[in-house]
Amino acid sequence: MAQVYRGGQPYPAGYPARLTPHEVRTREFAAHRRGVDPDEVREFQARVADELAMLNETVRLLSQENDRIKRALRDWQTMHARECQPAQEQHHNSGHW
Repeated sequence: MAQVYRGGQPYPAGYPARLTPHEVRTREFAAHRRGVDPDEVREFQARVADELAMLNETVRLLSQENDRIKRALRDWQTMHARECQPAQEQHHNSGHW
């Protein structure tokens, strides 16, 4: 696999780091004879950076919610395991589970 660079540094383990809103806003492009309008580029960069910031915040909130649900499930499983009595006889399919 070819080494990929970002910001002059190689990606760790070949995987890119997350692109930040700041990187999008401050990215500079070389001028060419038939270039694009720099104001349009900056406007687009601002829109992309704002959306990226919103998506990063959504991922953070969903990760917190996921952790909360996992903890609640573990707590419920622990409580249920304590309350559930083992079957007296070892008949096939005779217990709660």
